[in-house]
Amino acid sequence: MSGHCVIIGAGHGAAQLCASLRQERWEGPVTLIGAEPYLPYHRPPLSKTQLDPDSDTTLQLIRPEEFYARQQIDTKLGVRVTAIDREHKRVETGTREIAYDKLVLCLGSLHRRPPIDGIGHEKVFVLQTATDAGVLRHAAKPGARAVIIGGGFIGLEVAASLRKRGLDVTVLELAPRVLSRVTSPEVSGYFENLHRSHGVSLHLGVSVTGIEDGGGGLKVHVAEGREYAADFVVLGVGAAANTALAETAGLETAQGILVDEFNRTSDPDIYALGDCCNQFRPRYQQRMRLESVQNAVDQAKTVAASLAGHASPHDALPWFWSDQYESKLQIAGVSTGYDRVIVRGTTGSGGAFSAWYYHGEKLLAVDAVNDSLAYAVGTKLLQAGLDPAPEDVANLNLETKRLQTIAKEQTHA
Repeated sequence: MSGHCVIIGAGHGAAQLCASLRQERWEGPVTLIGAEPYLPYHRPPLSKTQLDPDSDTTLQLIRPEEFYARQQIDTKLGVRVTAIDREHKRVETGTREIAYDKLVLCLGSLHRRPPIDGIGHEKVFVLQTATDAGVLRHAAKPGARAVIIGGGFIGLEVAASLRKRGLDVTVLELAPRVLSRVTSPEVSGYFENLHRSHGVSLHLGVSVTGIEDGGGGLKVHVAEGREYAADFVVLGVGAAANTALAETAGLETAQGILVDEFNRTSDPDIYALGDCCNQFRPRYQQRMRLESVQNAVDQAKTVAASLAGHASPHDALPWFWSDQYESKLQIAGVSTGYDRVIVRGTTGSGGAFSAWYYHGEKLLAVDAVNDSLAYAVGTKLLQAGLDPAPEDVANLNLETKRLQTIAKEQTHA
């Protein structure tokens, strides 16, 4: 409770950890080390409001500068940690060494860069930091041609934001549908129609093989024989856990830094949280690496409690969201492994509907598109471990809010 806690990383999880440590009465010094020159800031707006011409593009700090001074958090910004010396319990930054009693890794994830010829061109952008958003915003002139490689959340959110700015947008997706790793075909179809209705040229099942500088712009080549003209390209092909620092230090990793139910790594004095870690989820009976603000924040609270001496296993319900044009997708739970999906509502343009994912009779997750009630009910059901009968969910004559009551009655019957 009085030792020195060093936090590497300055994202959402790190910001929450600073607050939670003090709330848990951690009285020792806390040092926050961030590679960017900014205090922790909200990252979801980078692909949304930071690119939206009608929004304020001012960087949104998670907590004001005064918070860190008031809580006596020593912030070292624009500093990159180069190594962890576990034997002597210190981190190295290239210019100095910082000793720790407890170390927390909030390293986040790294954008995947597939082996595509020309991917290193200066007009090929990624979107992960405030600096990246500024570069992309500068390039996004109305009328410019943008090719986005990848039809996941980042790719589609960037596509929506760039269309709002009046750009000519093409999305190239390797899979046969967008959002294929996280949603059902019904939800994918809705967002494919949504983007096409807003003028996005969307191509599915295409494999990008090269990016060529054609003098007057870029040419993006695909294996199917076509090429697409662009003034710039945005990569949105997924992310990998940032584990290099942990691996060099000898910590156990496997698709992320391996942590236990308290977010401890294989070294009991080192914890990891957020996008960089891989944790067993009792709710789904498997290890998972989740990329979401909520997951990082919840895990930060778990770490703080553990460091304060009253550890409680982490088992928060994962949730996610995405804003694209006028549509909002809210996801409660993780649908991995589902064998049946039940759709309630209207999946047409501008519709409101929800997709309920089951494995057998067990409810795994709920996707809600423009349907906050379904999201709220689904969240409560999942948190309570209640499984409404699939036939009840499929019965559209039953109001959504009745599903929770019926599930409770069936459980206690």
